[in-house]
This record gives sequence, structure tokens and C-alpha cells, in this order.
Amino acid sequence: MAKKVIEIKNLSYSYPDGTPALKSIDLDVSEGDTLGIVGPNGAGKSTLLLHLNGILRGNGNIKVLDSEVSEKKLKHIRSKVGMVFQDPDNQLFMPTVFEDVAFGPLNYGLPPEEVRYRVRDALKAVEMSGFEDRVPHHLSFGEKKRVSLATILSMSPDIILLDEPTSNLDPRGRRKVIEVIGNLKVTKIIATHDLEMALELCERGVILDSGRIIADGQMLDILKNKDLLEAHGLEVPYSLR
Repeated sequence: MAKKVIEIKNLSYSYPDGTPALKSIDLDVSEGDTLGIVGPNGAGKSTLLLHLNGILRGNGNIKVLDSEVSEKKLKHIRSKVGMVFQDPDNQLFMPTVFEDVAFGPLNYGLPPEEVRYRVRDALKAVEMSGFEDRVPHHLSFGEKKRVSLATILSMSPDIILLDEPTSNLDPRGRRKVIEVIGNLKVTKIIATHDLEMALELCERGVILDSGRIIADGQMLDILKNKDLLEAHGLEVPYSLR
């Protein structure tokens, strides 16, 4: 039986204005899982991801890699849990691609030679080798998405959180991002509206709606359940109709 790498017990969170965002979430994730979190706009998908490396802090208990998510453990947890944001412009802020991808390892005090190896390997993994000297904001949106992922891979995380990784991409860019994510040999949690991608990449799926987990099971079974999906603002993917 695979080891649990994330354990969430009775997690609730409200936005600063008092609006509830997450309500009594219980969720375990095992090592090597690719978990897809789907649901309508405003369901709480991104909010849930932001709790898993301590960016947001709600009420309840979260353990990541056997460590409680707490102030004294945050640096350790963030070195093991990487978050790829929906908008790559929120992730890329350095003058060159190399500097963006090197930022995390340098910040953790790794020697320059090790940093160079990590940048090289991370860019190779996302098929962006040769872009080291490019200016990030001159890249296409799809290229920025892949460089954003490389900034996380350079930290050698055990868990990667991906928020809408295929949003706003053209078909070729979307296909490339799906291929890159599919090749990653780590635990992945993907929050997405792209149900075809979820079907392709995720064995397990969760429907989140109004801050609650509505369903948790095999992604294929969930995405074939027309009544369940339509009750929560979703549709059966075209490939399953």
C-alpha cells in the first residue's frame, strides 16, 4: 500500500470578508498519485491547493510528508511541495529564464555548480533547453507555463500542485503541457476545468463544489456520471459521450 504524503482532516477556511471557501475537507493523497480536482468556478479548488504549502492557513489539520503544516515547518514543506500558479506572470519575475529557474535552488543555498545542473535538467524536462538567456515576458504563454513548471522542478519537489495548467493555451501549447506533466514522476495534484486533460492524466478524481468534497473516486467513473457532473456545473467530456 502506497504511503500517504498528504493527510487533510476537517479543513475549513473563510475568506477575509467571512465568505466560506472550504468546509470540513477530509482528503488523503498517496505517494505517486496524480489527483485531479474538478468543479465549477468558485468551488474552492485553488484555495485548497494554497493550503498544501502553507500559503493559506485555515482551521483543521494538514500533514504533508509526515510534517504538520505549521510556521516552523513551512520552509521544509515548501522545499518539498511546489506550486505552479495559473498565471505564469505571477511566477516569473527575473530578467532571464535561467535566473527564474535558478532562483529557488540559489535561495536554498545550493552551490552554483549544483544550481546549473538543476536548471539544465529542469528546462530539459519541460522541453525548454536553449531558452536560458531569453527574457521570460517575451515568451509565448505556453512557453511561460513550461518555464513556470521548470522553476518548481529545479527544487526537486516530492509533490507538485498545478492550478489550471492548460488554461488559455492554444491546442499545440496545451498538448505540450499535458505531455510534460504526464512525464513527471512525482505526486501531482491538478486543479482544473479541463476535463479531457483530467481524464488523460489523473487516475483519481475529486469533485469540489461550494467548498465541499462531493465525490472522490476513479476519474473515469466520475467523468462518466452525467447526472453527478451536471448537478455540479460540469459536463461529460466529449471523448466519453
